[in-house]
Amino acid sequence: MSDYGTPPPPPPPGSGSGGGYGAPPPAPEYGYGAGPMGPRDHPQGTIILILGILSLVCIQLLGPVAWVMGNKAIREIDANPGAYTNRGTVNAGRICGIIGTALLVVGVVLWIILLAAGVMSSGNS
Repeated sequence: MSDYGTPPPPPPPGSGSGGGYGAPPPAPEYGYGAGPMGPRDHPQGTIILILGILSLVCIQLLGPVAWVMGNKAIREIDANPGAYTNRGTVNAGRICGIIGTALLVVGVVLWIILLAAGVMSSGNS
């Protein structure tokens, strides 16, 4: 005789319709603002640090950009303290941007003084 036409045996009692696996585990609870992988770096932290360092080394015009971007990122980090971990990197870039901006202002003032001195000396000749 063949078992081809007979139905399968019924499931054991108490297994429910889930095939014996039970209920799924509860969803994990994250801290305020943290994602499924936990706190992460602020996405602009490295860029702010690079701009701040460049403003110190060679391109002082990037100082105000790093300063403004750093202030914005610090506000975002302070609004969601559990979401971001690189406040120190952002703050270092912001401070470098502040120093770069100060160097830019000093450079512009020196250029104005040198230009005025050049005009004065050429007018006296």
